[in-house]
Amino acid sequence: MTILWDNEPGAQDRYHFALGEVLLLGSAPLVHRALDDDPHADLVVIGAQVNIDEASLLVESVRAERPAVGFILLRHRLDVTTMGQALRSGFREVIASDDAPALSDAVRRSRDLTAKLAGHHGGTAVPQGRIVTVFSAKGGVGKTTMSTNLATHLALCGLRTLLVDLDLSFGDVAISMQLIPTSSVHDAVAMHGHLDAEGLAQLVTHHQASGLDVVAAPTDPSLADRISAPVVTELLRVAAGAYDYVIVDTPPSFTEHVLAACDVSSLLVLIATLDIPAVKNLKLALETLDALGSPRDSRVIVLNRADVKVGLRPEDVVQAIGAPIAVSVPASTSVPASVNRGVPLVLESPRDPVSVALREIADTHIRGRFGGPVEEPHRRSLFSRRSR
Repeated sequence: MTILWDNEPGAQDRYHFALGEVLLLGSAPLVHRALDDDPHADLVVIGAQVNIDEASLLVESVRAERPAVGFILLRHRLDVTTMGQALRSGFREVIASDDAPALSDAVRRSRDLTAKLAGHHGGTAVPQGRIVTVFSAKGGVGKTTMSTNLATHLALCGLRTLLVDLDLSFGDVAISMQLIPTSSVHDAVAMHGHLDAEGLAQLVTHHQASGLDVVAAPTDPSLADRISAPVVTELLRVAAGAYDYVIVDTPPSFTEHVLAACDVSSLLVLIATLDIPAVKNLKLALETLDALGSPRDSRVIVLNRADVKVGLRPEDVVQAIGAPIAVSVPASTSVPASVNRGVPLVLESPRDPVSVALREIADTHIRGRFGGPVEEPHRRSLFSRRSR
């Protein structure tokens, strides 16, 4: 969570580009109380009109208790005296209040440092597991099928795995896996600021056949507007502390929720198909991620239905997007059939060529990337599971 201490009118909107959703507060005691209430708060930005002495006292008092929390000071005019006092007090950076790109960069640097410090001190701000977001800027390319199958395979390998449906208006994860959830992402709203592993467990629906846990999207599309980006960030960070892998399924656009997921993800799986709109949207998505500062080495590009004969070749896609394709997944009528049956293909038909390609993504580009051992899944028959 980001806290903004600022008394200027319109401050929240002015800095939204660089900070996203913030908790806006008006005094040092309120900031201190908010930090005490939220152990996951990792950044405090202090506005240009806040008295430097008051701000410095706050930073000095918090540093002893929470050394991983970052402080950034905004000033209308930068001068050597102010910068010296701020840095001596413990501010990480002093930024001109009208320089949004510089503020955005400072926020990213501060969070990187927070992650390193929390890791050395055993803090809870650094997730233990890995968050993997599956995304495409075009619908109909197979995001949900890929998300459910990747998550199912990881769970079958004995890894604690959570699948989060972040398509908050029209999510299909639950129906694709024949689940009837009694809770959803929306239930995390009431726990915002104090969500923990115990609270997370109340949001989860268990998929008995694979051992996978799922946090479903709301069944009412109107509830999507009530779920803020900080709620998503908190949910994913808590989940990463409780699971080995958190797979995030997404809608086909860069919503604030998707951006929040990308910001805390260790890996992005980006999907395209052999059609011009999908390739165009993938190229735009890559350019958007570049502009947001997303590291290129944290992306895996997957070409779905790569063997269909439609006049566009995989090498044309590579040339258009200027990036390599990590895995090509073939087309197969078994995929929609498995979706209609509500059984992930890697569970139902593990030898199918599509299942083989999906396991390559999971084993080589997810587990292999993070140093996890690649082992055969612990498979049990569907009949024995259903008979219990």
